[in-house]
Amino acid sequence: MKNTKAHILDTALTLFNTQGLSKVTLRTIANEMGISQGNLCYHFKKRETIIESLYFKLVSRIDESMSKNEVRTIGLASLFSTSTVIMESFYDYRFIMLDFVQLMRENATIKTHYLQLSKLREEQFLMLFSVLVNTKILQKEELPNDYLFLYKRIQILGDFWISSAETTSSKLSKKMIQDYSTLINRSIYPYLTEVGKKEFLKLITK
Repeated sequence: MKNTKAHILDTALTLFNTQGLSKVTLRTIANEMGISQGNLCYHFKKRETIIESLYFKLVSRIDESMSKNEVRTIGLASLFSTSTVIMESFYDYRFIMLDFVQLMRENATIKTHYLQLSKLREEQFLMLFSVLVNTKILQKEELPNDYLFLYKRIQILGDFWISSAETTSSKLSKKMIQDYSTLINRSIYPYLTEVGKKEFLKLITK
């Protein structure tokens, strides 16, 4: 059985995901749980603390996936797997991505951490690309910063695919992850060697 703190976070996540940041208050969460606002405030004094806790839970989930790349053979399969985990995680915590600009404007803790994290993610992906070049999966750069710019395109697509799906479809659903995952994964195809292209085609036909 979950403790009250975990239950509060789960309830808040559901409400933020379905109603958005602006419509969910501490009272909204307490009413949904059937507890007093005072009881809720015993665990989380401010709504911002709940939001930060959910943000760091999301980060922890993705960190765990990224760390697995350090203990297994790095290849296209691990790249695609990591990409899928990130997209699924973003969907499960989608209010963060849908209300991203608002969060960055209003929460200095999250903004500061996100900027630092973005730099770390850039380093992690460039290291991964470097390994794929060394293993003849990716071509060597033809232009300066080819793979830095590739990462930045993947980051933009990854961070904001949910906003795109929300605004261009009648209903956002988890089924859309596959379509957007394909969109992101195919962005690497032009950079693959012949060996890499064979591995890519084998992975997408599984």
